[in-house]
Amino acid sequence: MRNFKYVVTIKEAVESECPLTVSCADIVALSARDGVALLGGPQIAMKTGRKDSKESYAAEVEEFIPNLNDTMSSVLSRFQSVGIDTEGVVALLGAHSVGRTHCTNLVDRLYPTVDPSLDPGHAEYLKRRCPSPEPDAEAVEYSRNDLKTPMVLDNMYYKNLLSHKGLLSVDQQLASDPATLPFVEKMASDNGYFLEQFARAMVVLSENNPITGDEGEIRRDCRYVNRD
Repeated sequence: MRNFKYVVTIKEAVESECPLTVSCADIVALSARDGVALLGGPQIAMKTGRKDSKESYAAEVEEFIPNLNDTMSSVLSRFQSVGIDTEGVVALLGAHSVGRTHCTNLVDRLYPTVDPSLDPGHAEYLKRRCPSPEPDAEAVEYSRNDLKTPMVLDNMYYKNLLSHKGLLSVDQQLASDPATLPFVEKMASDNGYFLEQFARAMVVLSENNPITGDEGEIRRDCRYVNRD
């Protein structure tokens, strides 16, 4: 999503073939679906037919997305408000199996003292990746979320949590909260179960409060509402 230019490229290609037919909302949802598959995750059947909003809800989005320092009860509550149960929340956070975490989001667990829930050996590795308690944002210092399969959506995330190698505090809380620990253990031992639950939760998330009919529009350019 940081590379919104790709959504713009897709939209331009679709508009050239089927003007005002495919919404930006559908493009974003289907891009997430295809990204999951390209990373070795499940093939997810998603509905289409969403319309684009005629106004911005950026503030609401920022308010809804869990913060890296949120408590697990807060995270569970936010997702449950859109119909995703505890099992689904644990599965969705498995998306952190892929990609990287910037040092700016890690240093609070390393300095001035190491978070006791973090494996000491892994903490030393993270300190080498993030040598300063005040990392330079321009330097883009980071650690891979998963050192063994960094670009595969799999259950290594949960194995890391049980080994106290979760990068964000919200990640590690999954393995310490009694409401989520049983699901972490089950997903760590069964990759097929994780992928099944991930797909189920993704479908629920993708169908949350879609805009349809005259309530919305199909934008010509995903960056702007239509002018007419």
